[in-house]
Amino acid sequence: MKDQLTDALYGLGWSTVKKLPEPVAARLGQQIADTAWKRRGKSVLRLESNLARVVPDATPARLAELSRAGMRSYLRYWMESFRLPAWSEDRIRSGFDPQDVHHLENGLASGRGVILALPHLGNWDLAGAWVTTKLGVPFTTVAERLKPESLYDRFVAYREGLGMEVLPHTGGSAFGTLARRLRAGGLVCLVADRDLSASGVEVKFFGETARMPAGPAMLARQTGALLLPVTLWYDGTPVMRGRVHPEVEVPETGTRAEQAAAMTQQLADAFASGIAEHPEDWHMLQRLWLADLEPRADGAGPRSGAGPRPEPHSDDSSGTEKP
Repeated sequence: MKDQLTDALYGLGWSTVKKLPEPVAARLGQQIADTAWKRRGKSVLRLESNLARVVPDATPARLAELSRAGMRSYLRYWMESFRLPAWSEDRIRSGFDPQDVHHLENGLASGRGVILALPHLGNWDLAGAWVTTKLGVPFTTVAERLKPESLYDRFVAYREGLGMEVLPHTGGSAFGTLARRLRAGGLVCLVADRDLSASGVEVKFFGETARMPAGPAMLARQTGALLLPVTLWYDGTPVMRGRVHPEVEVPETGTRAEQAAAMTQQLADAFASGIAEHPEDWHMLQRLWLADLEPRADGAGPRSGAGPRPEPHSDDSSGTEKP
C-alpha cells in the first residue's frame, strides 16, 4: 500500500502540477516546504546537521534559516521537475544560464567523450534538459530501480522524454554501456556526491571523511573521456545558474585505485566549492559523512540510513552511486 501511495502521489504531481501556472506552482512549492520545515521532521534535522558541517560557524538561528531556504530550494526542484514535460523548448533554453560551457563544448568537439559529474545541487533534470535542447546533445545516465516498478517506469519515461538515455543501476551492465558511449564520443551525466554501495572512495569533504562513488573517475581513466565537475544554484530568479568546472585529469603516476581516489578527491573539492557558495541549494537530506552512517549488520562497515530521492546516479558496478 505504501508503494502504491508513493506511486500515486508522484503520478498526481506530474499530472496536476504541470498544469498549474508557473507562479501558482512556485507558491505551492514554498507552502509545502515551509510546512515540512516547521514540522522539524527527520529530513529537516538531517539537512541542518549536514549544513552545520558546510557552515561550521553558523549559529542555530542561521542554520534554521538555511534549512528553511534549503527546503524551499528542494521543493522548487520538485515543482520544476513536475512541470518540465510541459515546458516549451524556449522555456527550457532560457531557464538555465551556465558559465564556462566551453569546457563541455570543446570536450565534445574533441571526440573524446565527456563525463559531467554533479552533486545534489539545484535541478540536474533541468540542466540535462538544457543540454539536450539548447546544445542538441543527447546523453546517458543511470537510475536506481525504484519500488514499485511503476514508479521507476515513471522516472525513466520522464527523463527519456527530456532526451536522456536512462540505464538501470542494477544488473552490472551499466558501466560497460557508459564506457561504450564515451568511447564513441558521447556524453554521460552522473550525480556523484553520495555513495550508497559501501565500495566508494573515501574523501575529505568539509574537513571530515565521506564516501563518494569512484565510477566517474574510473570511466574517465579507462576511456580517455574528459571528467568535468558541474555545480548548480538558484539566485532568486526563475533562471537556474551553473558552472562547468575545468577537467579533472588522470594522474600520471599511481595504481588504478590511487588514480581513481585522487580524481574523486578533486571532484569532492569542486563540489565543496559550489556547495559552500550556495549551501541552501544542496539537497542532501540523508546521511553522508561516515561518522553519521549506521554500522552494517554484517560488520562490513557503515551503511546509509535513509534512501535518496529518485535521481540519475552512477552504477554500483562502476563505483558510482545509484539514483
